[in-house]
Amino acid sequence: MYEAVGDEMKGTVDGVDGEGKPIHSEWTGKFDGKDYPVTGDPTSDTRAIKQTDDHHLEITGKKGGKVTTTGHVVVSTDGKSRTLTLSGTDAKGKKFKNTYVYDKE
Repeated sequence: MYEAVGDEMKGTVDGVDGEGKPIHSEWTGKFDGKDYPVTGDPTSDTRAIKQTDDHHLEITGKKGGKVTTTGHVVVSTDGKSRTLTLSGTDAKGKKFKNTYVYDKE
C-alpha cells in the first residue's frame, strides 16, 4: 500500500514469506532515486525509487550499501493496477525473479 505522508510517500508491505511466516516492511521517501531507509525487509536496509514517467518506476534495494534487488513497476493507464517485476538475491543468498500484480481496492 502507498500513501502520502507530507511531501513523501509511505510504502507498507504485509504478507507471508515462503515459510508461511508473516512479513511487514515499511519505506518512506520520495520517488527521486535517492536511498531511504527500509524497516522489516531482510534483503535491504535502504530503497531508492525513481519515477521515470507517469506510469513507470525503477526500484533499487541495498543491504550494507550493496545492491541486492532491482525492479520495475508499471502502473496501468487507468491507475487501477500495477505490476512489479523484482529480481535479486534473498536473505539466504539465493537468486530470485518474481512478478507481482496489485489491484487497487
